[in-house]
Amino acid sequence: MGDEEYERYHDNEWGHPVTDDHRLFEKISLEGFQSGLSWLTILRKRDNFRQAFYNFDYQKVAGFTSRQVGLLLKNKGIVRHKGKIEATINNAVRAVEMREEFGSLAAWFWQFEPDLQGRAPLHSKVEACMRTTCESAMQMSKQLKKRGWKFVGPTTSYAFMQAMGMVNDHIVGCAHFETVDVLRKNMSRPTL
Repeated sequence: MGDEEYERYHDNEWGHPVTDDHRLFEKISLEGFQSGLSWLTILRKRDNFRQAFYNFDYQKVAGFTSRQVGLLLKNKGIVRHKGKIEATINNAVRAVEMREEFGSLAAWFWQFEPDLQGRAPLHSKVEACMRTTCESAMQMSKQLKKRGWKFVGPTTSYAFMQAMGMVNDHIVGCAHFETVDVLRKNMSRPTL
């Protein structure tokens, strides 16, 4: 991979199942900011994003005003894209609504975990690069958009699913494939 920070992320986070609502909101937000950029760019700015967005406490972010948008647009430590900043605030409002309706974001998101039947394991980086979405990610994206979320297209939704452990897209033979497989098998999945 070549970059120490990226390697640490891959080895210790990517694909590990997550059911914590704040971490799920952080990741879907960062995936939205990543749209059109490299993940490494976002990863290097992640601590700044956390500080700017109150550790992605969506209840706090939901209350951001135009004044805070203006301050965020001046923050050189994050991606200063007005549409993505406003989408994150909008999505925080939607997240609060979903938590109230479903009890947790985790229960809502994990209902889209793809069925393992018919999902071939990845054997090469070429195969991994070709797998950019799936039917479950398309459905998640569609339902999020119906609920008013922004910057949550099918590719973004799939990258979120990969990162949060809803699928194990480590390449077979990767030292972390088995680790993630065991974590996924032993986890208690949230339900609606």
